[in-house]
Amino acid sequence: MIGKIVSIEGNLVIVNLAIDLNNKAGLLNIHVAFDSNGSTIIGEIVSLSLKEAKIALLGEIINNNFISGVNKKPSFASTVRIINRNELDLIVGNSNSKYAVNFGSLPLYSNYPLNIDPDKFFQEHFCIVGNSGSGKSSLVARIFQNLFLNNTPKTNIFIFDVFGEYHTALKNVNNIRYKSYTTDKEDKENELVKIPIWLLDADDMALLLESESYVQIPIIEKMLKIVTVYSMNEEEKEKHINDIIARATLEILYSGKPANQLRDQIMAIFTTFNTNSLNLDTEIRVPGWTRTLKKCLILDRDGKISDIELISNFFKSYLTNDIELNASNGKLYYTLENLYDALELAFISEGILKSDAVYEKVNVLRVRLKTIINSDYGNYFRVDNYISKEDYVRSLNENGKYNIVNFNINNVTDRQAKVIIKIFSKMLFEYNARLENRASWPVHIFIEEAHRYIQRDRDIELIGYNIFEKIAKEGRKYGVILGLITQRPSELSDTTLSQCSNYVVLRIINPKDLDYIKNVISNMSDEIISKIKELQPGYSLMFGSAFKVPIITKFEIPNPAPYSNNIDIKNTWYKE
Repeated sequence: MIGKIVSIEGNLVIVNLAIDLNNKAGLLNIHVAFDSNGSTIIGEIVSLSLKEAKIALLGEIINNNFISGVNKKPSFASTVRIINRNELDLIVGNSNSKYAVNFGSLPLYSNYPLNIDPDKFFQEHFCIVGNSGSGKSSLVARIFQNLFLNNTPKTNIFIFDVFGEYHTALKNVNNIRYKSYTTDKEDKENELVKIPIWLLDADDMALLLESESYVQIPIIEKMLKIVTVYSMNEEEKEKHINDIIARATLEILYSGKPANQLRDQIMAIFTTFNTNSLNLDTEIRVPGWTRTLKKCLILDRDGKISDIELISNFFKSYLTNDIELNASNGKLYYTLENLYDALELAFISEGILKSDAVYEKVNVLRVRLKTIINSDYGNYFRVDNYISKEDYVRSLNENGKYNIVNFNINNVTDRQAKVIIKIFSKMLFEYNARLENRASWPVHIFIEEAHRYIQRDRDIELIGYNIFEKIAKEGRKYGVILGLITQRPSELSDTTLSQCSNYVVLRIINPKDLDYIKNVISNMSDEIISKIKELQPGYSLMFGSAFKVPIITKFEIPNPAPYSNNIDIKNTWYKE
């Protein structure tokens, strides 16, 4: 017995101590039991003085099960004691399953191992939070290593590794079947990231081209329809391109603008686009004479196009009544260059060249696409052979051959990395959403430095949704689970963070981040916030659906460790 109850104030019990703290160290945050009339209520020591302890009530043990929450208070006659080992297992949710995953040890209980049922942790979105240097990378690596320590689960884990830290920690460990992709073209050991450009829909293209305005979206959609002609045979392709050019030219002819402007705009179209059968040298024949289109556009002495009706009929002959083009939805092969040509044709088709205001807003798409084509970034979207979206998603881990796939995105900018992560995450989500047997291929997406990529950005305004918020809200029912790893939770999308059910929090001292965590996460008390601020490196506070009460744990150092060492100033500066 550690003392006697003298006061009960709401959820807080004050106990006069009957033990000498000088001879009994380490009681703070220890769990205690209140026994009375056959019931056992559990609390945690949250404050200590030499004479008294303040104990926050946590729950009750009923029929050998710990139930969180307090419906009744202990009586003043209750026996107050430290919990025993059996009660500890019940309180922290320790599992005896052979599939249980070790989540470190409990330093407050002589490093008692904490083993968690994988269903309780990996069935829900989770977040691992901590300042730089708090040990996040080591903790994550250790979780992976422990997951495969005694078993070989058929996982589909995809890690987006911003700093290339996890390769050394996972490539030759335990039962892990590991594959790594890289954005470093000089890396000969690992496969270069490759995303077939034809698998990107309008939303993906809006991300890739960094769309900023609503007027850009229809042009992207038009581009994805037109690009399908480049998968046709030459005769069909030319017929469709002629149709686009002819319709655009007729629209100009009927616009009512001065003849010199009509001529200049038509000439501009044919300077950019023409075919073997429709160009400025194509002959227009009528009884008695034959002229090229270019000559027919010459202005007469009155400054008019004298043969405008003839030219109009000429272009009408190139119109086709075929069914309107539709986006291929990943079913046709094309290249980045084909996409650029289709964008040019979309400009012509939508009459963009006629409006300076609209042209200025959408021309940036053309500039950005050209930049991608001419840069190393474009290499990530060049794939030689056609593959369907379903086969591509399955190929990422070679149809289950690998249970952890790591994407090392250390060699691209944050903006480019954000696009790559969003595209892959969207593909994985949509693939799972289409499965006939829902959640039959569970996928876990781990995102390092998540605050850089899962933000309150403009996606919802432009394309109607944010893929991470969509996964956070809907992914669980399809078996797509997010694992967020971040040092700045205040920069994360609050919708995404609030959908997490489990949290592993290492030391955080930034007041803004602490306030954000307290506001976004339900049931976050001042006591928990206080614990977070006081954690030592390597220690973490775990709470959520997998943990019946918030619990402090310490993980073993991973072996091998991730490539995340701090700089050694002394041996760098003063090495002789």
